[in-house]
Amino acid sequence: MSESKRLFFALEIPGDIQQHIVRWRAEQFPVEAGRPIAAANLHITLAFLGDVSEEKQRVLAAQASRIAQPGFQLRLDDAGHWPRSRVVWLGPRQAPRGLLQLANLLRAQAARSGCAQSPQPFHPHVTLLRNAQHRVALPPPGFGWTFPVDAFVLYESLFEQGRTRYKPVDRWLLK
Repeated sequence: MSESKRLFFALEIPGDIQQHIVRWRAEQFPVEAGRPIAAANLHITLAFLGDVSEEKQRVLAAQASRIAQPGFQLRLDDAGHWPRSRVVWLGPRQAPRGLLQLANLLRAQAARSGCAQSPQPFHPHVTLLRNAQHRVALPPPGFGWTFPVDAFVLYESLFEQGRTRYKPVDRWLLK
């Protein structure tokens, strides 16, 4: 019997933008504000798949490879705090249509393949801090980072030596 993997589709945050975000986060939040997410783990989840068998992974990858959608520009210019989940996040004030279409398509494909999807509406975001206790001041006008999105990635979530790490498994270009 094959072993399952904990998988999700996501957008990568370019390395230079990751570093800018990490520096900004360090300036904005005291150490005790919450548990910071490692720079290499910063991403925007499009569809969480959960524990997936190799066979189901192949089906989902085949479906993802058939997505024909143009790339888009993404601007991370909003931030907030979800008290219930104790998360501080960064995201787009206005999500581009391409992002919403891609997430809806991947979530629908995942649901049809038997991967339970959250009933919550899709809210594109980068998790910055977990176990956050404090409210977040809204960012000033002109705040943010913009970058082109020309691909999406299938990641595996690994828990090793007390840390979570996200490993890219497959990647598809947007046309």
